[in-house]
Amino acid sequence: MASDTSSSSAALSAVVAGALAAMKSAPTTDALKAALAQALGKKGELSILKASLGKITDADERREFGQLINSATEAITAASNERRSELENVERDAQIGRERLDITELLLAPSATQRQGRMHLVTQSTERLEDVFIGLGFQIAEGPEVESDFYNFEALNMPPSHPARSMWDTLFIDADPQGSVVLRTHTSPVQIRIMQEWPPPIYAIMPGRVFRRDTPDATHMPVFHQIEGLVIDKNITFADLAGTIEAFTQAFFGSDFTSRLRPSYFPFTEPSAEFDIRRPDGTWIELGGCGMVHPSVLQAGGLDPQEWSGFAFGFGIDRMAKERHGVGDLRDMYSNDVRFLGQFT
Repeated sequence: MASDTSSSSAALSAVVAGALAAMKSAPTTDALKAALAQALGKKGELSILKASLGKITDADERREFGQLINSATEAITAASNERRSELENVERDAQIGRERLDITELLLAPSATQRQGRMHLVTQSTERLEDVFIGLGFQIAEGPEVESDFYNFEALNMPPSHPARSMWDTLFIDADPQGSVVLRTHTSPVQIRIMQEWPPPIYAIMPGRVFRRDTPDATHMPVFHQIEGLVIDKNITFADLAGTIEAFTQAFFGSDFTSRLRPSYFPFTEPSAEFDIRRPDGTWIELGGCGMVHPSVLQAGGLDPQEWSGFAFGFGIDRMAKERHGVGDLRDMYSNDVRFLGQFT
């Protein structure tokens, strides 16, 4: 029986030596995984030897050989872990090399035309929208991102008890009294500021960043961008609103696109509508909201609704960019992955 134990020990030594050599020479983590399976897998060489323990009748010899198998398993496992660490470092370095981007700042000659950077996709869309509306006779206005409750809600026909406030999940700033200062939930507060500061007639757009307590997903972000439009003049009608939306749609998207209005509700406009655009393939997508400025909003802006009338509209710039460029997920635009951003020059 001693000869059987001696033979098994020799076979075990050969298995260990072969496994250690295979792991040391494994060129990849996949090859290392295969070598480990050949040695320690369910049908591996060491498992076959472990199954032969039952053939050793002497208890001391069986225990001694079992300890040798355990030691061999530990040695092979340790060698595998060490080699895996080496290979993972090599493969990680190779991946970094493949994906490396040269972001070294170049000192260009004054006559050079090479661009050193690109505007963000949302910035590009904002500037394009501004150009379109300037071409339609609008001016650009801006307002603060941290707003009072008055401008963000109350002046827009949403007093504290108004149920329309539930439409927005608001981010509040610590202030006294509590709830009196917010991160603006829309760009509409700029409408009130313009009406208070600019003499009519008013033809203005108001792009800017807004904030809501949204959970990020493919179509929503807690921080995003809107563009608001406001027209205040004498004898402005709903037909002027519809014509402006159609003119914008074709100027921005192209003559193959058209628009439509659907009845809706907003507390700061009456009547109100949602507006959609129709793609060349005949499908419709919702773009934003619009309507005739509510008389109470005109009064909050210091204008006489008997003398002046107007319309307002607004939509998301991020979603506009998403639709225009076929981006599948809004979050991609804020991942700061230059490989994604570099597609949009």
